[in-house]
Amino acid sequence: MWLLVHAVGALPRRAARRAGAWVGAIAFRLLGRLRGVGLHNLALAYPEWSDERRLKTLRLVYRNLGYLLAEFCLMRRYSREQAGEFIEYDGLEHYLAARERGKGVLVLTGHLGAWELSSFYHSLVGFPMGLVIRRLDNPLVDEFVNRIRTLHGNRVIHKDDFARGLISAMRAGETVGILMDTNMTPPQGVFVPFFGMDACTASGLARVALRTDAAVLPGFLLWDEASSKYRLRFGERMELVRSGDADADVLANTAAFTAMIERYVRANPEQWLWMHRRWKTRPPGEEGIY
Repeated sequence: MWLLVHAVGALPRRAARRAGAWVGAIAFRLLGRLRGVGLHNLALAYPEWSDERRLKTLRLVYRNLGYLLAEFCLMRRYSREQAGEFIEYDGLEHYLAARERGKGVLVLTGHLGAWELSSFYHSLVGFPMGLVIRRLDNPLVDEFVNRIRTLHGNRVIHKDDFARGLISAMRAGETVGILMDTNMTPPQGVFVPFFGMDACTASGLARVALRTDAAVLPGFLLWDEASSKYRLRFGERMELVRSGDADADVLANTAAFTAMIERYVRANPEQWLWMHRRWKTRPPGEEGIY
C-alpha cells in the first residue's frame, strides 16, 4: 500500500489517472466473481437494459474506481488551490445553512463517485468532518489510510463506536458523513426499498437524527464528463418524518434516505459500486439473491 500510494502519487495527475484507469481495466478482466456480482446487480436494478449496456456501465464503474485510486494516491500533495482546479461545489449554501442550525449535520452519502476525495476536499477548504467507517482488516493499512483521510482535520468514527461518537458529534454541532448504501443485518438494519427490492439498510442515521434533530442532507462528489471536473453536490436538508411512533419513524426515514441515494445512483449509474452484494440479507422466508 505504501509503495502504491507513493509511486502513483509521484506522477502528474493526468498520468496518475491514466494509470488508475488501466488498473481498473485489468481488475475488470481478472476479477470474474466481482464482475459477475456487478452484472447481476445491474440486471436486478435495470431489467430493461440490454446486456451490452450493463457491460459498458460496469466497465465505466471500474474506470471510476481507478480514477478514485489515483486521486487517493495524490491527495497528500493537494493544496486547496490545486484541488479547486478540478473540483467545484454545487449547493454549498445548503450545507452552510444546515451547519448554521447548530444541531450538527449528518451528510447522507454512499459509495458513489469519489467518496474518499469528497470528505478530504471538504476538509481542505476549511470544513473538517467526522467519517463513519469500518476498520480495515489489516491494522497497518487502516492506520496508513486514516492518516491520509485526516490530514486536514477530519476525524474517524469507527462503526464499533458508532452511536456514542455520532451523538456526541451532533451535540457539538459537528458534521459527520455516513456511507449508507451497504448491506446490513438485523437488528442494526431494517428492510426498505432500493431499486424496487427490499434491502437491509443501516437505521442508525435515522435514529440519531430523530434523537438530536441534526440536519440531514445528501452529499456526493460526482465526476462530470463534460467538464472533466468533479462536483461536490449538497442537496437541501431533508425533513424528518415524526409521527410519534418511534419504530415507524425510523423505518420511514431510513426509506426516505435510501430513496435519495437511489435517486443519485440512477442519475449516475456508472459511478456506483455495483460489485457490492447490496441485497445479500433477505427478509425471513425469502431465498438468497446471490
